[in-house]
Order: sequence, then structure tokens, then C-alpha cells
Amino acid sequence: MILAINGGSSSIKFALFKAGNSLEQLFNGEIENIGTNKAKLNFNNTVDQQKNSIDFEAADQDQAANHLIDWLEKQAHFASVKAIGHRIVHGMKHTKPELISDDLLNELKKISAFDPEHLPQEIKLIEVFSRRRPALKQIACFDTAFHTTIPPVAKTFAIPKKYYNEGVQRYGFHGISYSYLMQELRKQNETEANGKIILAHLGSGASIAAAKGGKCIDTSMGFTPAGGIVMSTRSGDLDPGVAWYLMQQGMDAEAFNNLINHQSGLLGISGLSADMKVLLQHEKENKDAALAIDIFCYQIKKYIGAYTAALRGLDTLVFIGGIGENAPVIRSRVCAGFEYGGIRLNEDKNNKNEWLISDNDSNVKVYVIPTNEELMIANFVNNILEK
Repeated sequence: MILAINGGSSSIKFALFKAGNSLEQLFNGEIENIGTNKAKLNFNNTVDQQKNSIDFEAADQDQAANHLIDWLEKQAHFASVKAIGHRIVHGMKHTKPELISDDLLNELKKISAFDPEHLPQEIKLIEVFSRRRPALKQIACFDTAFHTTIPPVAKTFAIPKKYYNEGVQRYGFHGISYSYLMQELRKQNETEANGKIILAHLGSGASIAAAKGGKCIDTSMGFTPAGGIVMSTRSGDLDPGVAWYLMQQGMDAEAFNNLINHQSGLLGISGLSADMKVLLQHEKENKDAALAIDIFCYQIKKYIGAYTAALRGLDTLVFIGGIGENAPVIRSRVCAGFEYGGIRLNEDKNNKNEWLISDNDSNVKVYVIPTNEELMIANFVNNILEK
């Protein structure tokens, strides 16, 4: 058995797989609302499709992880787990999954300041599992690994080179999700998967990536997951002068980090909600909600246009993530006006969230592919165990 752990700032997703030539998922679930009085463990038995939910207290990631292990130890298959795969958001220059050692853990602690929203929580999860189950192998699967093929022209910031040498550069994120999508495209059509592709991961965190020849050549997120397009509560790209102005007003680094990660994005623009569903419900009577939606779609359009130029054409566009997979109106607005670039949606297919939503006469194929990071983590772990 392989356990996949996908830790977020206020949630822990998990899934258990039976290893082998093809992975079989036995159950999956999520602990949500960590750090609030509404913490809950939701789980789904894949075999009989039974869904259940348990309420409990989880003041922090440490307590939530211990609750999760307590629950897992009561499950029939947990005793057979041979390895745990963890999604690690920031891996800097690590190019592939690897066994977690004390040295790697210490390295992650040193770079945790680069991603204070994710890395400290992920490190806690590793340490809790290590204390409770020291015999189990733990394997780090890096979100940044997919993007290590980005060339210097796309990953270098225009600041003195000494900062680049210290690690200040474009890393990109959502890489496990993008790896899964490329795998799914290869299963369908190897030639298409090696073509000119734009991947749009649209959820509470959102990013765009461009791939050519099966390798990433550019992505919207940069040094941290706060860069790129506007997100639910993250600002996306921001004029550096704004940071200088706010510092002059007395804002410190911690307050600035909180501003750009938790108070900005769709929430900051609308003043109403970070949830795209809520904004769509209120856009007709709330001009700020409508503006937030327009900015979100406009920025995605800009990146698709820019990456089409970088790729020297476009063969395939893929939508993924909570918004990308479930909001036909957003996909329609993003693609509207791209007929000159060969993108034509079939609105009937789009409204049904079908796999292929482009029209027959579209020069660009447009897909909606549900992502599965936990399955990709388990695949990475399975490959390591086989070696």
C-alpha cells in the first residue's frame, strides 16, 4: 500500500492506493478547516462509494496529523503501507521525487521562509508521521520539479545576478498537477502531448504553464506561489513599487505577506468573497464582484496570448482545478475572442463539462481534465519503490 498526503495551509488531502503495475485507490479523504472550530475529516471508500464525515478539534497541523494517523490506524489496509508520498510545494532545484532524509528535511527547513504558507505545514506533517511511524519510508514529491526545464530567459528576474545565485528566480508551482495532466495527454495521444500546450490550473490557487516537446518552458507563478494571475486571496503579480509604498506607510514584512496571500485577489477586489461561485451569483447586482471576475478572466487571456507567442503557436489548451473543471462560464469568457488564434468552443459540450469542449472546426483542441495530485504522488512513490 502507498499513502499519498497532500498538505495545505488549512487542509490535508489523503488517499490510499494498492501498489502494482496499475495503482488501485481504496479510499481518499480530506481534513478541512484546520485551525478553526469547524475541523472535519471527510472520507470516501472508493470500493463501495460510501462517504462519511467526522467532526473533531484541530488547532494546528500537528494536531490534525495526529488525528489523521489515529483514524488511519483503524483502517484495515493501513498496516500494509510501505511508503508515504508527500506533496512538497517548494523544492528549489530538486528535479525529481526523493526519499526524505534528515539532510533533506533540514534543507526544507532552511528554505521554508521562501514559502511560509505551505512548507512549514508540510514539514510538520513529515515530522508527525516520522514520530508515529518511524519505519515507514517517506518520499518528497516536489511541485517545483515539473518547472526545472524552464530556460534562463524565462526564469531569471531582472535584478543583480547575486540574488539569482542565492536562489531568487522563477520556480513555478502546481507541478504535480501539471505532471498528471501531461501523463493523461500522453495516454491519449503521444504526438499531441509533445505539441504546443497551455495548461490552466484555475482554483483557489491559480497558475498557467506552457509546455513544448513534453517539457515546461514557462509558468506564471514565480519565486513563490503568490505570483502570476490573480487568485482567490492572493494578489498575483504586483508592481514592486507597491511594496515600497506600503513599507513607507509602516507595513512590516509579516503584514505584507498576509496582505498579498490572504486579503487580496478576488476577495480584495470584490470585498465580498474569495469564492468564484459566490461572485458569479452576485455579479449582476455587485459591480465589484463583476470586476473581480473580469480581471480574473482578462489576466488568463493575457497569459494564453503571451504563451502562444512564446510557443510560436498553440495546439492544445487544458483547463483544470476547481474553477477550471467546474465553471463553464469562466472557460467561455476566457476563450471568447480567441477565434483568431484558432480556439473555438462547443458551448453545449462546455456547459456539460465534457472532456473535449472545442468545436470540430477549432484548430486548437480544448480539454477539461480533472486533476488528481494524490494519484500522481502515488505514481512517483510506486516508481521509487520498484527501483
